[in-house]
Amino acid sequence: MELSIESILVLFGATLRIATPILLGALGETVIERAGILNLGIEGTLLLSSFTGFVAAQVTGSLWIGLLAAMLTGVVLCLLMGLLSVTLGVNQHVSGLGITMLATALALFWFRLQYGGGTTPPALDESFQPLQAFTGTPLEPVFSQHWLVYVALLLVPVTAWMLNRTSFGLRLRSVGENPEAADTAGVSVYRVRYEALIVGGILMGLGGAFLSLAQLGAFSHGIINGRGWVAIAIVIFGNWRPGRVLAGALLFSFVQALQLRLQASGIALPYELLLALPYLLTIVAIALVGRNVSAPAALLKPYRREG
Repeated sequence: MELSIESILVLFGATLRIATPILLGALGETVIERAGILNLGIEGTLLLSSFTGFVAAQVTGSLWIGLLAAMLTGVVLCLLMGLLSVTLGVNQHVSGLGITMLATALALFWFRLQYGGGTTPPALDESFQPLQAFTGTPLEPVFSQHWLVYVALLLVPVTAWMLNRTSFGLRLRSVGENPEAADTAGVSVYRVRYEALIVGGILMGLGGAFLSLAQLGAFSHGIINGRGWVAIAIVIFGNWRPGRVLAGALLFSFVQALQLRLQASGIALPYELLLALPYLLTIVAIALVGRNVSAPAALLKPYRREG
């Protein structure tokens, strides 16, 4: 593969696009986990949000309605997670995995009902187009991105500010660290956790919609391809801090973009190894930093108000 300034900039532009759905999902997961809930339903939430957004956009002819449908899907699935894990106190691992299986099954079932069993993925007549910036210059591949890419990057400092500088963030973190003390101080643990799930569901819905309404403009069974699980790993890598979550998403996505370029260049390596490279890097990164992370103290612990 030829290494030049132009090729590096193209690679960086591809990194931003690949990182966007993972970053949006990981930010949503960060908010939810800081409230004390591990949402393993993120993989299925991304998939079903991507599908409902695609179908709504195709049926109505409006990409914005599709975007809204995807966000609503994310919220509904996260509220279901809340019903199971917050209200009923079901094990969070079981609840999350159940939601992923349910959402995946619904997406594939409705896909077959809507589009049959054809081998060609359905596509939109028109999808969100990249914004044109620095046209004709070497910086064009970096800055000519979909607007959702810029939204995802902007949401990193917004999420950090919300978690660390607002009263809602203070309540959310207190519930994730010590729900008993928060309850004693007059904070509704159930309400805060549901609010965190709603915010997380919106972000996850945006992540799913980006793939089907912007980057690909189409829907297929493998459109998510494990991005939800990667997002969970990146939250741990980032120690539940939005800035570090961004770094993890960019690192994974850079290696993903690099392996795609290496495959295209015909490098003499098995393509299976190249495909596995980003995930192997994720495992190594988690192994290196996982011993020093500081998870929210109440993560995975259901809360029952006494009296």
